[in-house]
Amino acid sequence: MKAIVVYLSTSGNTKAMAEAIGNGIESKNVDVKVVSFYDVKPEELNEAQAIAVGSSTFYYKMLLPMEKFMNETLVSVNPQGKIGAAFGSYGWSGEAPIMIAEKMREMGMIVVDPVLRILHKPTDKDLQECKRLGIDIAEKLKHKSKKAES
Repeated sequence: MKAIVVYLSTSGNTKAMAEAIGNGIESKNVDVKVVSFYDVKPEELNEAQAIAVGSSTFYYKMLLPMEKFMNETLVSVNPQGKIGAAFGSYGWSGEAPIMIAEKMREMGMIVVDPVLRILHKPTDKDLQECKRLGIDIAEKLKHKSKKAES
């Protein structure tokens, strides 16, 4: 079982969230890679059974490079049936994670709710919530894998 956490972070807040989510996944003994969307390879997305994507929000939308990543790179690996999760930090409105989750659902991914949105810099409590999301992703992955075996 493999998971990947892909993020685009402008001020480091979404990156901190991504790392905490990765820690949560790892705490359940699931192989995970936390990577900037600039550095992710399509084959890594292909190999992962769970994909978490995070972006900060800019002018009520996800950042253009993240939108391109979702519409081109993620679509190209046909993630249908994979576990998906969306997250991000925001300073004003926070739509990007919701848009990411909607796009994942359109691609046929099984999205873990709720979508995780954090205002500004994540506090320790926020990072615990991120870790919890990672644990939820890992548990969903293990449950899905058990189902597939039976």
